[in-house]
Amino acid sequence: MTLEELILSPLLLAAFFFIVSAAYSSVGLGGGTSYTALLTIFGASYRAIPTVSLTMNIVVTLMASINYIRAGHARPKLILAFVASSVPMAYLGGRFEVEQWLFQVILIIMLILVAARIYLFREPIFALNLKGKTKILTCLVIGALLGLVSGVVGIGGGIFLVPLIIILGLGNQKQAAATGAVFILLNSLSGLGAHLQRQVPDVTTIAPLIGAVLIGGYLGSYFGSAKFDPALIQRVLGVIILIAIVLLGFRLI
Repeated sequence: MTLEELILSPLLLAAFFFIVSAAYSSVGLGGGTSYTALLTIFGASYRAIPTVSLTMNIVVTLMASINYIRAGHARPKLILAFVASSVPMAYLGGRFEVEQWLFQVILIIMLILVAARIYLFREPIFALNLKGKTKILTCLVIGALLGLVSGVVGIGGGIFLVPLIIILGLGNQKQAAATGAVFILLNSLSGLGAHLQRQVPDVTTIAPLIGAVLIGGYLGSYFGSAKFDPALIQRVLGVIILIAIVLLGFRLI
């Protein structure tokens, strides 16, 4: 992929990516949903978008994973319960070739679901406290579904996983964020591996984007793992998603 087809300066796009990565990484997320939306809105080839978004996810969640692990919030058994099924499914999703209209439909559905999750279901209204085989099976199913979508569209799925961990009674907010970061990192690596078999991006042209999310991801996850109020960051993410839905909707029309 090159950036010549974009309708704005790569440096301006990098500034948007910096904001997105800082906001998302502060709650253990990669920002793949918004990277994908921005690239779609600004004219990137839909075939190359998942590759670029997954690359950005890897950069951001690597920083987030390091910071959350250092802060002592990671729980290996909880992470393994989800990634055992999500990683192979992310690779399978990356092998799918979908038409442009289907790609855009899946993307806007994901954005709407994310917005609904943020504004309508800010806090879990119940906790299931699953145990035993039921807990394991539930984690495997959730991981598989999120992994598949991650590979197809280029999103990480963490924005859905983090609240589900709390609803299922599997961890607190910080532990959920740490799990989400590692989950997105591993899924993105798996999905990217599949996409790279079809198309390899020009690293020099996306270098400004990588630099922007590297800095944004580190700063966001550092402050998010230790200082920021997750509720405040959720509201920031909500604004970003709503703007993306409106802009993408105009483009689709």
